[in-house]
Amino acid sequence: MGEKNKYLVPFIVITSLFFMWGFITVLVDALIPRLRDVFELTYFQAGIVQFAFFTAYAVFSIPGGYLISRIGYKNGAIVGLITMGIACALFYPAASFRIFGIFLAAMFVLAGGITILQVAANPYVAALGPSKTASSRLNLAQAFNSLGTTIAPLVSAAFILSSSVLTSSEIDALSETDRLSYFATEASAVQGPFIVLGVVLIGLALVFSAFKLPNILEGDEHQHGNYRSALKKRHLTFGALGIFVYVGAEVAIGSYLVNYFLNLDVQSLVEGSAFMTGAATFLSRIFSNVQLSEMSVAQLAGTFVFFYWGGAMVGRFIGSAILQKVKAGNLLATYAGVNITLLLISMTTGGYVAMWSILCIGLFNSIMFPNIFTLSIKNLGEHTAQGSGILCTAIVGGAFIPPLYGRIADSIGLQSALFFVAICYAYILWYGKFGSNLDQPESA
Repeated sequence: MGEKNKYLVPFIVITSLFFMWGFITVLVDALIPRLRDVFELTYFQAGIVQFAFFTAYAVFSIPGGYLISRIGYKNGAIVGLITMGIACALFYPAASFRIFGIFLAAMFVLAGGITILQVAANPYVAALGPSKTASSRLNLAQAFNSLGTTIAPLVSAAFILSSSVLTSSEIDALSETDRLSYFATEASAVQGPFIVLGVVLIGLALVFSAFKLPNILEGDEHQHGNYRSALKKRHLTFGALGIFVYVGAEVAIGSYLVNYFLNLDVQSLVEGSAFMTGAATFLSRIFSNVQLSEMSVAQLAGTFVFFYWGGAMVGRFIGSAILQKVKAGNLLATYAGVNITLLLISMTTGGYVAMWSILCIGLFNSIMFPNIFTLSIKNLGEHTAQGSGILCTAIVGGAFIPPLYGRIADSIGLQSALFFVAICYAYILWYGKFGSNLDQPESA
């Protein structure tokens, strides 16, 4: 009991960081339908938003692992928070100039800060107690990450998707005064939330620096690992591919859910169901106090994204308890199999069934990232920081898989293109059942 109390406060402090980067990551998703309409982008071009965001993981993860091995996990987290705060401030001029490239640059810097934060925080949480419960612990921390991803769609629906977006032809038809007014409204819809976030992140960095955290991974034995030796561990390399396809699949679904629901005619679905009408009204009024009749169609669709990320949050709390009894690899394989089934249902049906089957995928996504991560860094010892860097590099899957899914969707439609996402979950099933056991002295 004393050991648990020793790590309780550090766990709470680190968990607050999980919340912040989850919230910000999904808030970025909300920009996609707005940018797609304003700049008249194809699905593939809209996916470039995620490409800019997640490419930062490939650029910053390995340098982040090197930096953290030199300055420590706590200082690494502080550097990540400050970088994120500065990046949020960049959204102000990006929105003012309304240049797509500046938006992409701001997202790249923001993701760089999140990357450094993840390289530091994930292995630190895994080390805050016995190794046999590392997956359970990381799932609990990731549950608060999911709390951030659950709240973010409601905030985005209230502030980013709240007004109707005009196309270029509609903008050209406006008078000069109305055009300037429209641009100012567009800018403020993005500027306000991200400026507030920037202030919060810098403040959190200052608060975080005041805490004294145990030096669990800071000893000399953890300062001399190298990437070449770490990559010789097959369960790590296969796990990195697992992170790549998992993040790509999760982000591909989350990024296109608003457009997916628009294609399913979400407005008619809501109007035809008392439950969905009540749910949409309740969720929208939590933050914005907007009547259902006043919501734009995109705002209505964005509101239901709550259930996708909310399912991941609930699933991680539940998964944290299940993993006290069930092996992480077995649970990972089972959940991947369920998601493949749900994708096939959504592909081959329509209406409410197609909508809710794809939303339920969030529930079974819940334990995947923390389970793959802990299975991959198990028994790495002095190579833990490097292993974390490699795994966070693999988050770049979120840069490649969404635009590829978008490219396929441009040809055959968002619904039929889900087969591509199903292939990603098939690999995760294999890793949970077989790949995670390679190089391990005992079954994970």
